[in-house]
Amino acid sequence: MDWVTGLQTGGERSYTSCLVIVERFSKTPIFLPCHKDDTAMDTALLIWNRVISLTGIFKKIISDRDPTLNTVIWTKLHKLFGTKLSISTAYKPQTHGLAKRMIQTWEEIVERLY
Repeated sequence: MDWVTGLQTGGERSYTSCLVIVERFSKTPIFLPCHKDDTAMDTALLIWNRVISLTGIFKKIISDRDPTLNTVIWTKLHKLFGTKLSISTAYKPQTHGLAKRMIQTWEEIVERLY
Protein backbone atom coordinates (compact mmCIF):
# COMPACT_ATOMS: atom_id res chain seq x y z
CA MET A 1 0.00 0.00 0.00
CA ASP A 2 1.41 3.38 -0.97
CA TRP A 3 0.31 6.83 -2.10
CA VAL A 4 0.89 8.80 -5.28
CA THR A 5 0.79 12.50 -4.43
CA GLY A 6 1.05 15.76 -6.32
CA LEU A 7 -1.46 14.91 -9.03
CA GLN A 8 -2.63 17.62 -11.40
CA THR A 9 -6.00 18.95 -10.32
CA GLY A 10 -8.92 20.19 -12.33
CA GLY A 11 -10.41 22.32 -9.58
CA GLU A 12 -10.81 22.82 -5.85
CA ARG A 13 -12.61 19.52 -5.15
CA SER A 14 -10.43 17.41 -7.46
CA TYR A 15 -8.47 14.48 -6.12
CA THR A 16 -4.82 15.30 -5.45
CA SER A 17 -3.57 11.83 -4.49
CA CYS A 18 -4.13 8.19 -5.23
CA LEU A 19 -3.89 5.31 -2.77
CA VAL A 20 -2.40 2.25 -4.48
CA ILE A 21 -3.12 -1.18 -3.02
CA VAL A 22 -1.68 -4.30 -4.65
CA GLU A 23 -3.10 -7.70 -3.76
CA ARG A 24 0.05 -9.83 -3.51
CA PHE A 25 -1.33 -13.18 -4.67
CA SER A 26 -2.93 -12.07 -7.94
CA LYS A 27 -0.88 -8.84 -8.20
CA THR A 28 -4.11 -6.99 -8.88
CA PRO A 29 -3.74 -3.23 -8.41
CA ILE A 30 -6.45 -1.15 -6.80
CA PHE A 31 -6.27 2.61 -7.35
CA LEU A 32 -8.32 4.76 -4.98
CA PRO A 33 -8.52 8.50 -5.65
CA CYS A 34 -8.15 10.55 -2.48
CA HIS A 35 -6.99 13.91 -1.17
CA LYS A 36 -3.54 14.76 0.14
CA ASP A 37 -4.95 16.03 3.44
CA ASP A 38 -7.16 12.97 4.16
CA THR A 39 -6.97 11.82 7.77
CA ALA A 40 -6.33 8.29 9.00
CA MET A 41 -10.08 7.88 9.50
CA ASP A 42 -10.79 9.07 5.94
CA THR A 43 -8.30 6.53 4.62
CA ALA A 44 -9.71 3.73 6.79
CA LEU A 45 -13.26 4.46 5.57
CA LEU A 46 -12.08 4.63 1.96
CA ILE A 47 -10.39 1.23 2.23
CA TRP A 48 -13.37 -0.26 4.06
CA ASN A 49 -15.97 1.04 1.59
CA ARG A 50 -14.04 0.46 -1.64
CA VAL A 51 -11.88 -2.60 -0.94
CA ILE A 52 -12.61 -4.64 2.19
CA SER A 53 -16.36 -4.63 1.60
CA LEU A 54 -15.71 -6.33 -1.76
CA THR A 55 -12.64 -8.51 -1.13
CA GLY A 56 -12.73 -9.28 2.57
CA ILE A 57 -10.35 -8.38 5.38
CA PHE A 58 -6.61 -8.37 4.69
CA LYS A 59 -4.35 -10.73 6.63
CA LYS A 60 -1.39 -8.39 6.33
CA ILE A 61 -0.75 -4.85 5.13
CA ILE A 62 2.74 -3.91 3.99
CA SER A 63 3.45 -0.21 3.90
CA ASP A 64 6.25 2.25 4.39
CA ARG A 65 6.46 4.42 7.48
CA ASP A 66 3.56 6.61 6.43
CA PRO A 67 2.18 8.55 9.41
CA THR A 68 -1.40 8.00 8.22
CA LEU A 69 -1.13 4.26 8.91
CA ASN A 70 0.72 4.62 12.22
CA THR A 71 -2.12 6.10 14.25
CA VAL A 72 -4.33 5.01 17.12
CA ILE A 73 -7.22 4.44 14.69
CA TRP A 74 -5.22 1.99 12.59
CA THR A 75 -3.84 0.22 15.65
CA LYS A 76 -7.40 -0.35 16.89
CA LEU A 77 -8.56 -1.51 13.46
CA HIS A 78 -5.72 -4.03 13.23
CA LYS A 79 -6.66 -5.43 16.64
CA LEU A 80 -10.36 -5.54 15.76
CA PHE A 81 -9.88 -7.33 12.42
CA GLY A 82 -6.86 -9.41 13.35
CA THR A 83 -4.69 -7.98 10.59
CA LYS A 84 -0.98 -7.35 10.82
CA LEU A 85 0.76 -4.15 9.73
CA SER A 86 4.24 -4.82 8.40
CA ILE A 87 6.44 -1.77 7.99
CA SER A 88 8.89 -2.08 5.12
CA THR A 89 12.51 -1.15 5.69
CA ALA A 90 14.06 1.76 3.84
CA TYR A 91 16.64 -0.21 1.88
CA LYS A 92 14.79 -3.44 1.12
CA PRO A 93 12.71 -2.98 -2.03
CA GLN A 94 11.50 -6.60 -1.99
CA THR A 95 9.04 -5.84 0.81
CA HIS A 96 7.45 -2.75 -0.68
CA GLY A 97 8.61 -3.06 -4.29
CA LEU A 98 5.36 -4.37 -5.74
CA ALA A 99 3.42 -1.21 -4.89
CA LYS A 100 6.32 1.03 -5.97
CA ARG A 101 6.57 -0.76 -9.33
CA MET A 102 2.81 -0.54 -9.85
CA ILE A 103 3.00 3.22 -9.18
CA GLN A 104 5.78 3.58 -11.79
CA THR A 105 3.68 1.71 -14.35
CA TRP A 106 0.61 3.81 -13.52
CA GLU A 107 2.59 7.05 -13.87
CA GLU A 108 3.92 5.93 -17.28
CA ILE A 109 0.38 5.19 -18.47
CA VAL A 110 -0.94 8.54 -17.24
CA GLU A 111 1.97 10.40 -18.89
CA ARG A 112 1.20 8.80 -22.23
CA LEU A 113 -2.50 9.59 -21.96
CA TYR A 114 -1.93 13.26 -21.21
